[in-house]
Amino acid sequence: MPESYGAVLLLLCLLQIKHMFADFYLQTPKMLTGRGEYFHLGRAQHAGVHVVGSALIFLLFGAPISFILIISALEWIIHFNIDFAKASYSDKKKLQPNQAAFWRATGLDQLMHSLTYIAMVWAWIAFAA
Repeated sequence: MPESYGAVLLLLCLLQIKHMFADFYLQTPKMLTGRGEYFHLGRAQHAGVHVVGSALIFLLFGAPISFILIISALEWIIHFNIDFAKASYSDKKKLQPNQAAFWRATGLDQLMHSLTYIAMVWAWIAFAA
């Protein structure tokens, strides 16, 4: 496998691992309550945890600071809004973990985050690698 392919796969894997920790291990009660409100400080903090993790990963890959600042701002905005959309929909439908619709909403949320990472890796290849 060419070395460049390995770097792309490693970057994508590290972003996915970061996502798992930020989404499932590092959320505080403040981040998890009241998520149906758009201007929610907990969701802003949660998106910030994701951004810090991604910025550290891109630093490890030698990305320029200007790239990291731009990709971080975009990730924060996208992550914040994906999470709001899921929370708003789940609240409106009163979804609970024992309902299939809850898991479809969760799956769509996670897919959108994964596609965001694919776009971020594309941006790294196109602008920073």
